[in-house]
Amino acid sequence: MDKKVYELINDQINAELYSAYLYMSFADYYEEEGLQGYANYYMIQAAEERDHALIFRNYLHDNGEKIKLGAIGQPDKEFTDFMGPLEAAGEHERYITARINAIYAAAAEVKDYRCMKFLDWFIDEQMEEETHADDMITKMRLFGSDAKALYDLDREYASRVYVTPSPLANA
Repeated sequence: MDKKVYELINDQINAELYSAYLYMSFADYYEEEGLQGYANYYMIQAAEERDHALIFRNYLHDNGEKIKLGAIGQPDKEFTDFMGPLEAAGEHERYITARINAIYAAAAEVKDYRCMKFLDWFIDEQMEEETHADDMITKMRLFGSDAKALYDLDREYASRVYVTPSPLANA
């Protein structure tokens, strides 16, 4: 495996684990504010991000590479309103998309077609993640100031259930 591609993927493992920490901190904020549905949504999001790290880990192992785990940074976000975590999530998902695009570009540069194929799932996943983040922001802007509507949104997010990502389910 190309050294640069390897390093980017290995770094992505830590980025995904940081994402899990970040989303857990969002869940903590919402839990402390009494919005258990939003907390549920972000705890499931944290589990998904952890699973994304495992998918990248498995890919490196499947290609005979060693994993080098680094320290996971502490989330540094403080929130004063319900919109804060949602906007931070949208920003973070765009950042993760850029990182995955950089891995794809590095793989394309060295014609690592297997890696490019592997990353196709993440490209689709990131499009979905960004769409969900944007939808949550839109709904909060439209309905978040109405207590009944916020209650309904919270109940909607409480119904979210965890689903194992297909690359792990098929492993």
